[in-house]
Amino acid sequence: MTIDPGFLDELDRFQATLDRESSALRQGEQESPRIGEGLTFSDYRRYSPGDDTRLIDWKLFARTEEYFIKQYEEERSLTVHVLLDASGSMDFPNGPTNKFEYGAKIGLGFAYLTAEENNDFVFGTFRERTDRLDAGRSNRGEILDLVDQVNGTTPAEEADIEEVLSAYAARIRTRSLVVVVTDGLYDPEAVESGVAALARTDSDVLVVHVVAPEERDPDVAGDALFVDPETEATRRSYFSGSLASTYQSRLDAHVDEVSDRVTGLGEEYVTVDTGEQYFDAFAGVWLG
Repeated sequence: MTIDPGFLDELDRFQATLDRESSALRQGEQESPRIGEGLTFSDYRRYSPGDDTRLIDWKLFARTEEYFIKQYEEERSLTVHVLLDASGSMDFPNGPTNKFEYGAKIGLGFAYLTAEENNDFVFGTFRERTDRLDAGRSNRGEILDLVDQVNGTTPAEEADIEEVLSAYAARIRTRSLVVVVTDGLYDPEAVESGVAALARTDSDVLVVHVVAPEERDPDVAGDALFVDPETEATRRSYFSGSLASTYQSRLDAHVDEVSDRVTGLGEEYVTVDTGEQYFDAFAGVWLG
């Protein structure tokens, strides 16, 4: 892999903009930003002398002519878990739109801004099992180490997403957001089962489905040999016209089914196209 850690410096410049947009989208009594500590509205109580008058709900006073104070609960600190798919299918295609490299930058961006918000992160890759890469420091130096480790990782082999996510769920002990970065080339039922296991821990789950332009519209015509990057099985076929149309329809249907199964559990799902400018894609994922 060839991730340049300089993208973190660019992320610094984007952070102020992201924070402004995040605040603007979540003003008033809406949900707090996806990551970060804050205050969540809990209840009202009658005003008592000595209370902070800034907490009086003046709109409620206009309706009732009585003074009520808004009460808030402090949110618990959040641990963000980033699980990056390192199966063979992620190593596609060669070049700047490589799914693993692009997905890794999405995950590293989450880890970086999590650390900036003084929350903890855990970062790992998965195939048949999860391989934790961080050392538990949750700081900028840790991110730089992670860039080196990701650059030294070659996606290969198959992954069992249902087993991996179910086993990982058993380790979660704190309030968490689990960010699963994957190309989603699994049985949708297996994805659903794995996400459901995470959801049962009362964690929030975000599935980031990475798709490459070359995957959506293969630059292939005529007689071609297709190779499965995970099993190395091959298949020769004549790819054109109706077969190309059928392929695209099936891919779109698969993406839609994975999305439906994840959102059907009440969790979040977003598709990112590796042909999109990174920071545009990241902002969309971060802000939800």
